[in-house]
Amino acid sequence: MTREFGLALGSGGARGIAHVHVIKALDDLGIRASIVSGSSIGSIVGAGYAAGMRGEEIEDVFRSTFSNRMQVLSKLWQVSSNPFAGWMKKDRGPLGQMDVSTLLDAFLPESVPASFEELELPLLVTATDFYGDRAIVFGSGELKPAVAASCAVPVLFKPVRIDGTVLVDGGFYNPVPFDIIRSDGRFVIGVDVVGTPEGKPGTWPSRMEAGIGASQLMMQAITHHKLANDPPEIFLRAPNNSFKVLDFLKVEEILENSEPLYEETKRKVHSLLEADRVI
Repeated sequence: MTREFGLALGSGGARGIAHVHVIKALDDLGIRASIVSGSSIGSIVGAGYAAGMRGEEIEDVFRSTFSNRMQVLSKLWQVSSNPFAGWMKKDRGPLGQMDVSTLLDAFLPESVPASFEELELPLLVTATDFYGDRAIVFGSGELKPAVAASCAVPVLFKPVRIDGTVLVDGGFYNPVPFDIIRSDGRFVIGVDVVGTPEGKPGTWPSRMEAGIGASQLMMQAITHHKLANDPPEIFLRAPNNSFKVLDFLKVEEILENSEPLYEETKRKVHSLLEADRVI
């Protein structure tokens, strides 16, 4: 019997660039997941994968998009006459005013379709209902609004409203959504790119560092609880603590630093399949 694989890609901002190493390893092993779930940056990478992109193609998109600072700014201005206008309003603070949909217009791979139904693979995208104290899972309908909601980090971006529900980043309720693709006979791979705060003990964090770091600790607590109760068959954690959530311009450094994920993925998949054959 041939086992199905499910792939759960976690939240973590720019650290999620590391997801490509896991996908490349699966590609080289000749394994194509039958279902994908994603939270925040994982929803973007997951959308590309579910649309039929290989790991190398997703990696090329990251490299071509973020290797040049001026090109990034140019793309932002192409999709909006002034994407930073909201940051300048007197009645609002400088943070949390950028529309994440604008970023997706600029940076989502062109091969990603408009709806979930047009994808090659089933994709489940998580978001957090801000007023409802619950996780929301999208798997049908318009794709981009769901991905935008999944990526709406509160301190950095505006929330997204879908059908009257105010939504924020999916990582606040389900940082690595491996539980939502559980099924009998399916091996699930979960990839954690959240990281933890990094710095010299005793160093006082800035306001932004404290906010982002606290959210990292909360997400890790959620993940630890889930791992203790119902872990996936393979769980991978990217070694990218030194990078910040918006360090997309450090794409080359992130790819180099997280390259060990490629061999780790291959090794763990081999061991899992060997153990399965014995059983």
